[in-house]
Amino acid sequence: MVSDRGGRAGFVYRSRQSVYRALRRKGLTKTRAAEISNAGRTHGQRSRMSRKAARTRQVRGRGRR
Repeated sequence: MVSDRGGRAGFVYRSRQSVYRALRRKGLTKTRAAEISNAGRTHGQRSRMSRKAARTRQVRGRGRR
């Protein structure tokens, strides 16, 4: 498990641990899951990521489901 204090395994903010665990269940590596879960700590950052993901899905032809 990735620590909320850092160390050899990595670092995930305590408030983002549930996101990290969900990503790990989906099969992501510890590093990638930590990277994604730590991204977007503020509402503005998450909104920006959400809009970017929507644009990507639209370009790839995977509309909203």
